[in-house]
Amino acid sequence: MSHEAQITRYQHFLHEQRGLQFADYDALWRWSVTDLEAFWSSIWQFFDLQSPTPYARVLGDERMPGARWFEGAQVNYAQQALRHVEALHAAGHPAIVFADEPLLAAGRVESLSWLELRAQVAACARALQGLGVMRGDRVCAYLPNRPETTVVFLACASLGAIWSLCSPDMGPVAVLDRFRQIEPKVLFACDGYRYGGVAHDRRGVVRELVGQLPSVSHLVLQPLLGGVASDAVDPGGALPGRCALHSLPQWLRQRDAAFEPEWLPFDHPLWVVYSSGTTGLPKAIVHGHGGVMIEGLKLNTLHNDIGPTLGSGERYHWYSSTGWIMWNCQVGGLLGSTTICLFDGSPAGASKAPDWTTLWRFAALSKATFFGAGAAFYASCLKAGVSPKNVADLSALRALGSTGSPLANECYRWAWDHCPKVDGRDIWLTAISGGTDFAGAFIAGLPTLPMVEGEMQCRCLGAAVEAWSEPDADGRGRSLIDEVGELVCTRPLPSMPLRLWGDAEEADPLGADGAVPPRGSSPASGRPVVGRRLHESYFDMYPGFWRHGDWIRIVPHPAWGASGAIIYGRSDATINRHGVRMGTSELYRAVEALPEVLDSLVVDLEYLGRESWMPLFVVLREGHALDDALAARIKAAVRAALSPRHVPNDVFQVAAIPRTLSGKKMELPVKKLLMGADPASVLKRDAMANADSVDWFIALARARAAAG
Repeated sequence: MSHEAQITRYQHFLHEQRGLQFADYDALWRWSVTDLEAFWSSIWQFFDLQSPTPYARVLGDERMPGARWFEGAQVNYAQQALRHVEALHAAGHPAIVFADEPLLAAGRVESLSWLELRAQVAACARALQGLGVMRGDRVCAYLPNRPETTVVFLACASLGAIWSLCSPDMGPVAVLDRFRQIEPKVLFACDGYRYGGVAHDRRGVVRELVGQLPSVSHLVLQPLLGGVASDAVDPGGALPGRCALHSLPQWLRQRDAAFEPEWLPFDHPLWVVYSSGTTGLPKAIVHGHGGVMIEGLKLNTLHNDIGPTLGSGERYHWYSSTGWIMWNCQVGGLLGSTTICLFDGSPAGASKAPDWTTLWRFAALSKATFFGAGAAFYASCLKAGVSPKNVADLSALRALGSTGSPLANECYRWAWDHCPKVDGRDIWLTAISGGTDFAGAFIAGLPTLPMVEGEMQCRCLGAAVEAWSEPDADGRGRSLIDEVGELVCTRPLPSMPLRLWGDAEEADPLGADGAVPPRGSSPASGRPVVGRRLHESYFDMYPGFWRHGDWIRIVPHPAWGASGAIIYGRSDATINRHGVRMGTSELYRAVEALPEVLDSLVVDLEYLGRESWMPLFVVLREGHALDDALAARIKAAVRAALSPRHVPNDVFQVAAIPRTLSGKKMELPVKKLLMGADPASVLKRDAMANADSVDWFIALARARAAAG
C-alpha cells in the first residue's frame, strides 16, 4: 500500500478548501508564521476539532507572553483522544501495545483495546469524582511508562483536574521539589519498578512523599513488584492519618458506560511539567488543553508523518521515561487516533549484561511503524555494533525519530546502513528539537524533504524560529542565516505556557496603560501583568521574544526550497541529560549536603557529533581529599536525590569555585571555557570575587583541547 505523506494531504486540503498553493516548503512555512490566524484555523479545520461553542477569534492578543488563543472554544484532551473509539475497535486496532522487561523476555506484548481504554478512563474518572476531585484540583503520579499511567492521565484530563507526573527512578528530593509547589490532592504511585533486570522497591520513597505533601489526602497504589494483577496495596508501613489508601487495579475493573469528558475552555490547565533553570526550584510550567492538543496534532501528524491507524496501520513508539516530555508526546499519538506502543524498562537490557537490541526487538513485536528515541540511544547502538535489520523482523518500520541532544553524523550513517530500507530507500530519520517548556517542537522533519547528514530538515509550521545575534541596545537581535546564534521564536505558539505555577506577577514592561491583559491585570493601572520568573526564563534577553536557550544555525537549501537547522546544545548552564533537564541547583543541594563538601559546580558539555560530558567540581573541607570512596558517595547522592542519568561522568577536587562579585557561581563561563572558548572572551577577572580560581579551569580546558 503506497504511503501518502500527511503534509501532502494537508497541502491538498489548503488548495481545495482555501485556494492556497505554495511553490516549496519555505513558502508554506513563511505563510504559516506570517498569517497566524489563517494557519492555526486551517489546523483546527484539517483535524476537524470539535467544540460545542464557536471560538470568537483564533488569536485575540498576540503578545508574548500572554497570547490568547481560540477564545470561546471548548475542548477536552481526553474527548479528542477517545472520539473515534468505535470505528478503531471495529477495525481491530488496539489503542495501546505494551511490554515490560518480563514480557519482552517471554517474547510477548500485551494490548489494550480502544473500548477497554475508554472504559478504564471512565472508571478512574468516576473514582476520582468519588474522592471529591474537581476542575483545577491537582493530581500527581509517581508511575512508570505503562498503560495504567496513560489511563490515569486521561481520567484527570476528562474531569478538568490538573495532572503532574514524575518517573519512579527520581529520588524524593527531586520529586518533592516539583510536587510540593502545586499541592496535590491525590497521589498515584507504584510500589516499585523493574529496570535492567533489577527490582527497585519505592515504598519508602512513596511514604516519604505522602509524609512531606500535607495536601495529599488519598494515595492510589499500583502494585508492580508483586505482579500486575495483584490487588495487594502495601505501602510498606503506616501512612499519615489524613491519607486514605486505594487500589488502582480495583478502580479500573469498575464500569460506567454513561461517563463523558467535560467540555473545558481552550486554555483550561491540562498539566504541570517541569523544566529547571540554574537557580531555585524547577519551573512548574502550566500548559492548556487546547494548546497542547493543536500543537501535538500538528507535530505528530504533519511533521512526524504519523497518521490515524485506521486506514494506515500506524503504530507509534517513542522510548521515554515518564520524567521526559517525550512521554507526553507519545501519549499525544492518541489525539490523532493512532495506536501507541509503550515499553517500560531499560533500553539496554540487563544491567550486568547490556543488550542494545532490546528496543529493536520490542519494535518488531509491537509492529511499530515509527520508532523514536533519544540521540544517546542511537549512539549506544552504534558503539555496541547493533544492526537492527539483523535483529528481528522490522518490516513494518518506516521512520526513525531522534531528540534530546544533537545527533552525531555517524549516527545518521549508522541508521541508513543498519536499519531496513523502505521502498528501496534509506529509512527516513527525523531529528526534532523543542522542549518541555512549550510541549512541542521548533525544528523537525518532513518525509517529502531530502535528508542531510547531521542536520534537522526544517523549521516547524507555525514556529517563527530564527537564529539571533546578541541583543542590541533596544533588546533586539540580528537575524542570522548560516551562522550560529540564539534560538529565538518571534511569534507565539498555542502551546506556550499559560503561566508558571506560583509565579509572582508584575506589570509587563512592554504593556501600555489600558491594554487588554493577557492573563490578568494590575488593578491599579490596568496594565498587563506577567509572571516574573516566566519573563526572566524566556523573555528577559530579548523582551517580547521567546529565547529558548539553545545555539542554532539556520542552513538554507535553495535547491529544494527549505531551510534546515543544526542545534549545537544549550546556550545556558542547564543540565540536559538524555533529553531530561535538571537545574544545577538541584544537584548542588544533593552534593553539598555531604559533610565533606563545601562548594560545588557542575556543567553539562554537549558537543555536536560526540557524547556529552558532565564534570562535577567540588571544594572539600580542610583535611579531606577526593578519593574513589568519596567520589562514589558523591555520585550515589546524586543518583538517590535526582536520578541515575544525572550522575556526573567525572568528579574533580578544586581549590575554589569561580564566583562573580555578587557571589554567583560562574557556570556558563566555565562551560564555554571547557568547550574551547578563548578565556579572555568569556572571563572578566575584574568582575570576579576570586579571579585566581579560574586558572585551574583554564589549564583543564587546554589539557582537554590538547588531548583532542
